[in-house]
Amino acid sequence: MVGAGAGALLGGPVAAVVLAAYGTLAARAVRRRRLRRAADRAHRRDLDQLGALAADLRAGLPPGGAIGDGPRRVARLARAAVRLADRTGAPLAELLERVEADARAADRGLAAAAAQAAGARATAWLLAGLPLGGIGLGYAIGVDPVAVLLHTPVGGGSAVAAVALQIGGLIWAERLGAAPGRAA
Repeated sequence: MVGAGAGALLGGPVAAVVLAAYGTLAARAVRRRRLRRAADRAHRRDLDQLGALAADLRAGLPPGGAIGDGPRRVARLARAAVRLADRTGAPLAELLERVEADARAADRGLAAAAAQAAGARATAWLLAGLPLGGIGLGYAIGVDPVAVLLHTPVGGGSAVAAVALQIGGLIWAERLGAAPGRAA
């Protein structure tokens, strides 16, 4: 909203639309990054608790507190391991250690996939930034491209279409490079 207001005051309606779109994209990126970091911290905490619980069980201590509370995958697997141990008499500590080892192996695979996709994401951001280079080139040859983009019908339509295509391309590249189960 701040970007739209500033754009409307400084450059007119086209600038308002462009700045609102980029502001929304930036806010979305910040929000997604915070959510991803929080989810990663919770996942690591779940794995650490699972390992500690398995160690306590191996030492002969009773399981303390709730085992795997919450809807996350590790918690569901821990609850399933407890049910399996109750029904079959299988050693719970060994089951929990296997769940932890499997989750950590899956995390390593996801990290490798993210590293492979980093190049594609960087390319998408580079391509999205190329129009800024075009504007700079326009000024270098003595033209005022911002005035054309903001104050002519063809320029305004081109600017809005370019922003829509940039945002669509970035979202598409993000979805293509997202880890399984994390695309949203």
